[in-house]
Amino acid sequence: MQLPDMNLLPALDALLREGSVTGAATRMNVSPSAMSRTLGRLRRVLDDPLLVPAGRGLALTPRALQLQPSVEAALAGALAALRPAQPVDIAAVRRRFTLRSDDGLAVVLGPALTERVTREAPGVQLRWLPEGDEDPADLRDRVDLDIGHLPDLPQDVRGRELARHRFAAVCRRDAPGADEPLTPAAFAAIPHITASRRGRFHSVVDERLAALGLTRRVLATVPTHITACFFALRGDVLALVPAAVAARAAEELPLAVREIPLELPAVTTGMAWHVRLDTDPAHRWLRAAVARIASGPAEPDAS
Repeated sequence: MQLPDMNLLPALDALLREGSVTGAATRMNVSPSAMSRTLGRLRRVLDDPLLVPAGRGLALTPRALQLQPSVEAALAGALAALRPAQPVDIAAVRRRFTLRSDDGLAVVLGPALTERVTREAPGVQLRWLPEGDEDPADLRDRVDLDIGHLPDLPQDVRGRELARHRFAAVCRRDAPGADEPLTPAAFAAIPHITASRRGRFHSVVDERLAALGLTRRVLATVPTHITACFFALRGDVLALVPAAVAARAAEELPLAVREIPLELPAVTTGMAWHVRLDTDPAHRWLRAAVARIASGPAEPDAS
């Protein structure tokens, strides 16, 4: 269907509101002759004179009077559609967001995020999915926000770095030497619990130890960092987890956080979302909330 010239809509609105060519011309900031020509075009398009002589002025035809409410509504709708997004009243938003991360990040970020949602956005629901063999393409229709290690992202996915974390070791609080600094030899001598979704026993830790002529025993691998923390509650073992996870777990469990005496690469955490949500006001609020929480208080020193 061929659309009419939509530039005629504001002119028609002005003519119907003013009831005169001169008044409509002033309203549209054009000359009376230009508005007169526009009225001629509108008469041809609508097959109605719209404005007819009445004494010294003009009167609206029945068709013009019938059109007036719909023209006003159509123009208001068009202006709203073309207006930049307005600041969102997050307290009035009713929406469900789907987030995806590993269990450690959910524990570190989730409680503060749900607290903020409860306080500022009571109509928002958070659906938190576990990290797995995910595909960034899921962000196109299934996941609103990915949080964690960001792979190479496709062109239609946006990403932002949140924080860089070091790794730490946790052990039960009453383990022998739990309050003493670890040396590389002491660190290697204690059995380790590591987190690996694919059950890998070897990591950069082994390479750093090998450079010092040391080896370690990985007693067990588990799929998640929180599981590793619970394994550390029994036996004289060290669970190796991101320092933010270690600190959070030690707040709730009888665990001691210990510094790993090796130069290990930092772990970068980021978030990713599809470009369709880039300018969405409510999603912007969500991203800002996650970023603020992720950059929140510095990690406490390991002891």
